Amino acid sequence: MKRKHLAVVAVLVPVAAVGAGMWALHTPGSAEETARDFLAAWTRQDYPAMRALTVEPPGDFDRWYTRFRTDLKLSKAGFEVTGSTDSEVAFHATLDGPVNWSYDGSLTLVEHDRAWRVKWSPAAVHPRLKPGMRIKTVLVKAEQAPILAADGTRIDTADAPGSVQQLVEGLKERYGSHLTGTSSARVDLLQGTERVATLATGGAKAGKELRTTIDLRVHRAAAAALDAVDKPTSLVALRPSTGEILAVVNKPGGFNRALLGHYPPGSTFKVVTASALVAGGMTAGESVPCPAEQNIGGFAFHNAGFEDYGTIPLREAFAHSCNTTFGKLSVDRLGGRRLASVATGFGFGGPVDPGVPAVRAQFPDTEDDTDLASASIGQGRVLTSPLNMATVAAAIADGSWRPPRLVDAALLPAAQPRKLEPAVVRALRTLMPAVVVEGTASEVAFPSGTAGKTGTAEFGSGEKPPSHAWFIGYRGDLAFSVIVEGGGAGAKAAAPIASRFLTALAKP
Repeated sequence: MKRKHLAVVAVLVPVAAVGAGMWALHTPGSAEETARDFLAAWTRQDYPAMRALTVEPPGDFDRWYTRFRTDLKLSKAGFEVTGSTDSEVAFHATLDGPVNWSYDGSLTLVEHDRAWRVKWSPAAVHPRLKPGMRIKTVLVKAEQAPILAADGTRIDTADAPGSVQQLVEGLKERYGSHLTGTSSARVDLLQGTERVATLATGGAKAGKELRTTIDLRVHRAAAAALDAVDKPTSLVALRPSTGEILAVVNKPGGFNRALLGHYPPGSTFKVVTASALVAGGMTAGESVPCPAEQNIGGFAFHNAGFEDYGTIPLREAFAHSCNTTFGKLSVDRLGGRRLASVATGFGFGGPVDPGVPAVRAQFPDTEDDTDLASASIGQGRVLTSPLNMATVAAAIADGSWRPPRLVDAALLPAAQPRKLEPAVVRALRTLMPAVVVEGTASEVAFPSGTAGKTGTAEFGSGEKPPSHAWFIGYRGDLAFSVIVEGGGAGAKAAAPIASRFLTALAKP
């Protein structure tokens, strides 16, 4: 920018008086004072006042300044004098917007009608501006950080397994701001639509990767176990010691029944009922009757196949899944409130937030003995998800019920594990292995150390209503839940899936 210096000319005129005198023509005020007024008006967006302090302002004078503010998306702007010469006043601009930045500029002033005025050009707005140019803030969308499996493998790609993609979509919705961060922005000097220079950048805050608890080895084994299944099926696997979700597989995809499905749990709920009975003083070896049929509250309850096992230890009644035993004991030994309280300790009725949408399990306020007996064997109005039933098995494996989670616990609402009574843990660690060794699942080949519970949950109506097939269990620090919608008997449809799953993981 060329600087024009103003020389003040003094004219000496002789006068008829005693001696000689001198007077000078001068411009009132100073260039700096005018510049300060101009910048103050700019700060408060008083464009008419700025125009009044300008020599021959162009017709689009106001538009230069309004567009400057709009194009930069400014929320605040300030302009201050930083120095001056005879007719050049330097200023500093501080601008707040998507990019907080500043620059140094200058104003050229000239004498006009015995007053200092700004000699305007686009450079008065910014030193690099020329006719046909503009300065604009451009927002650049932040790139989304990856979603990872527990081992660091990306699972947010198109080739990720379908069930994993279901989880990824839920995670993106929940943790979008965590993943995306803050969009970056830059201040561009434009000639038309062409970028001449970038004057400033800022606003960028990188997104953070989201590491999940998914174990791809466990997930692959779960998916393979469902390969031959032609009915809607889900398998959920957890790590009992932490509550981490290791695998979630749904076949077919489309609906995440593992977390969102609501089903009667059938006899898998006997893990909860047995826990309540042991907490109330019963032992695994205590003798109990297991007749083929039992009238409770005027309703006939019967065992699968109308099997009559006579009087047997509680351990065997659990292994053979005696409906008559548990229905009668729930009425005689527990009551609705006691059973509901124990169910709460296994996650029923409470919120569940693993990091993606999931339904809560429901246990009803039982109305009579029949209602209570039905609830005690996982029928009636008891509803749960495969995820929640996996946490039930995990609680026995670990000794504490832990809320399931798919992400780091720090990203979820605070939730504490619920420690089970030691007697309950000891007893159920006897009852659940018996199911596999000598009970309803004994015909299925499981790796050694497997403990579980079958379930056949009737739904719908009719003389012979259809049934969902269940199997829940644990082996070491791994708990799982399998459901086959409309699959029939748990021992026939769900247990073999669990067997294939565990066998695959047992291989080196």
